[in-house]
Amino acid sequence: MESDKVRVWLVERTYSDDEQNLIILIYATPDGEQYFRKERALTSFTDMRDTTAALDVDPDNLGTVDNENEQEQYASEATRMAETHDSNDPI
Repeated sequence: MESDKVRVWLVERTYSDDEQNLIILIYATPDGEQYFRKERALTSFTDMRDTTAALDVDPDNLGTVDNENEQEQYASEATRMAETHDSNDPI
């Protein structure tokens, strides 16, 4: 991991209600206080891009989780992912 990057772990994967064929991936820091949102369009059934357990992202691309319940949920899931997966494991 580059020293100026922050490791975030996959904590949520949802399908957008607003747009067809859009997956929203939420990655969070292990303390649940910051998150990174990634949107992925599914162009076809043969689209074979892996979703990994973790990403290393620029701190400027992180948002703040303001909701305390969501922070706890993200922290719990990020910790679980870090304990059970290597960062580059496909999920």
